[in-house]
Amino acid sequence: MSLYEHTFMARHDISAQQMEALTEKFSAVLKENGGKVVNSEYWGLKNLAYRIKKNRKAHYGYMQLETPHAAVAEMERQMTLTTDILRFMTIRVDKHEEGPSAMMRKSDRDDRKPRGGGRFGGGGRGGPRDDRRPPRSNSSGDKRD
Repeated sequence: MSLYEHTFMARHDISAQQMEALTEKFSAVLKENGGKVVNSEYWGLKNLAYRIKKNRKAHYGYMQLETPHAAVAEMERQMTLTTDILRFMTIRVDKHEEGPSAMMRKSDRDDRKPRGGGRFGGGGRGGPRDDRRPPRSNSSGDKRD
């Protein structure tokens, strides 16, 4: 059997319980066709980068699958027939990651030190500013003080 990661997006106006029911429905399709769901996660309601079928937000779901390709093809066929599903993507992987997915882990960015006060607050990438530059020359050639 092959290993897959499957991510899908559902309309924003369904509830979290309906999203869970969709996950169970597609898990049952996989089990009927000889596969199994190793892990599933609900990533929540998130903003979309652009409108998809007049939706600005979507519920995200994620499943790790151990199943033959025929079962994945049948699940994807049924997802295209379901009006609540906006988009889906299935990727074949060599092995599944242990623990929670990257979306469920706490961001590493929270552990970093702040870089400064923004545009004018200092603390940028470079070190201390070097103010010992030579004076600018005048393009007309005369020297002004």
